[in-house]
Amino acid sequence: MFGSVPRALWERATTPDELNRIRLRINPLLIQLGGENILVETGMWDQGGEKFEAMYALDRDETVFRGLDALGLSPDDIHLVINTHLHFDHAGRNVTTLGDPTFPNARYVVQKQELHDARHTHERSRASYLPAYIDPIEHAGLFEVVDGEHELRPGLSVLPLPGHNLGQQGVVLRHDGQTLVYVADLIPTLAHAPTAYIMGYDLYPVTTLETRKRHLGQWFEEGAVICTPHDPDTAFAQLHPNPKGGFTLSPAQP
Repeated sequence: MFGSVPRALWERATTPDELNRIRLRINPLLIQLGGENILVETGMWDQGGEKFEAMYALDRDETVFRGLDALGLSPDDIHLVINTHLHFDHAGRNVTTLGDPTFPNARYVVQKQELHDARHTHERSRASYLPAYIDPIEHAGLFEVVDGEHELRPGLSVLPLPGHNLGQQGVVLRHDGQTLVYVADLIPTLAHAPTAYIMGYDLYPVTTLETRKRHLGQWFEEGAVICTPHDPDTAFAQLHPNPKGGFTLSPAQP
């Protein structure tokens, strides 16, 4: 999760277990805008089998469905799904265990580049894309394919954030002078805010570096609320300049 950063540095931020695993979480985001329910990310693939579950030490006490239920919503109430990318931990719940679209009344927004890469995998990417939760959405004609920065609704847009892969997108919501950014795996947890803390999972680490430099300063100037997909403790965060350069993240103030 921290790439070439030495463990002696990264373990100050997060403590690994005896198998060198760290605590992570899947953090979907629900946006209610203009009478619509818009879901960013659908959650972890749930049909990987016993070995898959054990390898990742998965705890399913919290799911996107329980989160929706707590708000009195069901999957049928979702109007739009935004897949930041199509890896199994972000888009794995696109379909049900029967292989049907989980959110049948929604369009699923994905970048053109990402859908292409999910169809044309290679040795480094193959394990991250599983056709079982991608193909049914495509066959049902539910993918809404965008190419680059695109406004989905007034004030709500998607923004390419390449590096982790080429087709990753973030989600930007601007309303009443405030900005919220769901950064996807550009910054997976608060501990990854330092510029050089780039995952070994990133296919294009130098591109990740460039993407961070391109956007973090602007988001700081806007006072944006930052949402990370995997921080185990904090859903919403704020950027702060690091005296050594770059930025750090801390929990956002209510």
